[in-house]
Amino acid sequence: MMSSIIERNRYLILRRTIQTGLLILFGGANWWGWKLLQGNYSSAYVLESFYLTDPHAVLQTFATGFIMSSDAIIGGIIVLIFYALIAGRSFCSWVCPVNMVTDLSTWMRKKWKITQKEYFISLNRKTRYWVLGLGILLSPIVGVAAFEMINPITMLHRGIIFGFGAGWAIIIALFLFDLLVVEYGWCGHLCPLGAFYSVTSRFSLIKVKHDVEKCTMCMKCFDVCHEKQVLNLIGEKSGYIVGECSNCGRCIEVCNDSALKYAIYNYKNQEVQR
Repeated sequence: MMSSIIERNRYLILRRTIQTGLLILFGGANWWGWKLLQGNYSSAYVLESFYLTDPHAVLQTFATGFIMSSDAIIGGIIVLIFYALIAGRSFCSWVCPVNMVTDLSTWMRKKWKITQKEYFISLNRKTRYWVLGLGILLSPIVGVAAFEMINPITMLHRGIIFGFGAGWAIIIALFLFDLLVVEYGWCGHLCPLGAFYSVTSRFSLIKVKHDVEKCTMCMKCFDVCHEKQVLNLIGEKSGYIVGECSNCGRCIEVCNDSALKYAIYNYKNQEVQR
């Protein structure tokens, strides 16, 4: 029984382990003087050797006209290459701590049977791309990376490490928005970082592959997917899930037909199962 539960939640368990582990490592640098991972999700100093920088924050900073250090620029390039060419939009589901907050709100929506029909607010998923562009346009006007001023990832990180303060209000508001107004309203409709990685990682190597010959159209993948629009080929043809997919792996876990799996993408439709 326990092994079956673990098998059906193996990627979820691994994601939570990574997300929690990163928070512990960041916290350890401030609480106990660890030197493994210092800084935050925008700019982290790893093993006292090199920097990893959020490329979206780098882009906003460049828009202000501010000249960044070469270490920060190189760190942003490393991160961008990793997600653009290898891991896809996996930052959102495997690294971002806000994902744990929004996943909790989604779980509670389903448990309490809160549906979108109860409300009159409709939010287009493309809104996040407008927010992405607005943040870049506002950065030179306000003179700083605009989105970083209200970034809930930064607020959650600071709150856990240093104590929340006003950051509590933002995180609670985000949680209630997802719970009561729009399912996955922040991650799926508004977050510019998710939009950034959706744009830059369309042709990444690691993707979810659908095998139409095994698919029985049980629709369990639709029940758990946070970006249901990416599953448009389910039941119709074999192929790779592209677009805004965050590579969370939930669809793979719930598929009893083994019709979905992680695969290495290439233009000749060849794949190596991971």
